[in-house]
Amino acid sequence: MPVWVRWLLVLLLAVLVAAPPFVLYRAEYVTAKRFREVSPGRFYRSGQPTASGLREMIQRYKIKTVINLQHEHPDPPLCETWVGNWFGGAKTPESEICARLGVRYVLIPADVVPNPDDLTVQPPGVGEFLKVLDDESAYPVLLHCLAGLHRTGRLTAIYRMEYEGWGLGEAFRELRANGYGYEKATEADKMLVHFVQNYQPRPKKRDRAAAPAAATTATEGQ
Repeated sequence: MPVWVRWLLVLLLAVLVAAPPFVLYRAEYVTAKRFREVSPGRFYRSGQPTASGLREMIQRYKIKTVINLQHEHPDPPLCETWVGNWFGGAKTPESEICARLGVRYVLIPADVVPNPDDLTVQPPGVGEFLKVLDDESAYPVLLHCLAGLHRTGRLTAIYRMEYEGWGLGEAFRELRANGYGYEKATEADKMLVHFVQNYQPRPKKRDRAAAPAAATTATEGQ
């Protein structure tokens, strides 16, 4: 048998061995796109899934609100499966999938900073994000951008600090470990500084309610 034939057979065997795991990995990756459970029963994050992947997430985790952070894709057209992403096929707007399943669909621009650039002013997307999450009927929530790393990571850090009482250091460590990267997650990243490093959690609701009461008591004692 010629040497080139042997090498060709070896190459074909390698492809046959390696191809199925790779295809399976790509199918799972594109369908769920870095799906992660942040707080069981309340908060989940991912990148942009396929149509079938989005439906599976919504149904399995009983999602009531889907938040899309892609201002460049305000209503992404989703292929049914990962194969469609490669070879084309019918696409369904994300909002339409949500509407059919009775799920609220929200678009929040998560990469817009104050104009002019002022670190003392909160980015507009933060207020919109908090307004959605302040509503208990919104949960469980699925938050996603395109890759599920940077925009999603920044707002997940805000969720941790605002609603779960995490410190900035804890939120930063999780953000870095979940794909933001240790080299990128520094003060050189203006978005990170605006959205996360400068974020100040609001007083808790009972603290806000207690403040007026305390002020009234002090006034009456004068």
